[in-house]
Amino acid sequence: MLKRIAKTILFLPVALFAVLLILLAVANRHDTMLSLDPLTPEQPAFFLNVPLFWLLFAALGIGIILGGFGAWARQGKWRKQARSNRREARSLRYETERLKEEVEAASPPRPGLPAPGSKRAA
Repeated sequence: MLKRIAKTILFLPVALFAVLLILLAVANRHDTMLSLDPLTPEQPAFFLNVPLFWLLFAALGIGIILGGFGAWARQGKWRKQARSNRREARSLRYETERLKEEVEAASPPRPGLPAPGSKRAA
C-alpha cells in the first residue's frame, strides 16, 4: 500500500511535466527560421525552418546533457578517492590473508578443550 502511494506521489510531477511539454509543443507549432549566419540575416547562407518547440526541446536536451556532464566532472575527485580506497582495501586484505597463513604455519596446533564425556574432562 505504501509503495503504491509513493509511486503515485512520484508519478504526479512527471505527468504534470509531460502535460506541460505537450501544451508547449501545441502552442509553438509554427515554423521558425534557424540561421547560423549572423552577417546576413535577410539571406542567410545556411538556415532551417523548424517548429519552435523542436528548438526548445533541443535546448532543454542539450542543457540536461551539459549539466549531467558537469556534475560527472565535478565528482571526479570522489571517484578517484574511491578507486584509491578500493586498491588499499585489496592490498590490506591480501596482507591480512598472508599474515594469517604465516601465523598458522609458525604456531604448532594447540590442543582444544577435551570433549565433555572424556576422562580428561574431570
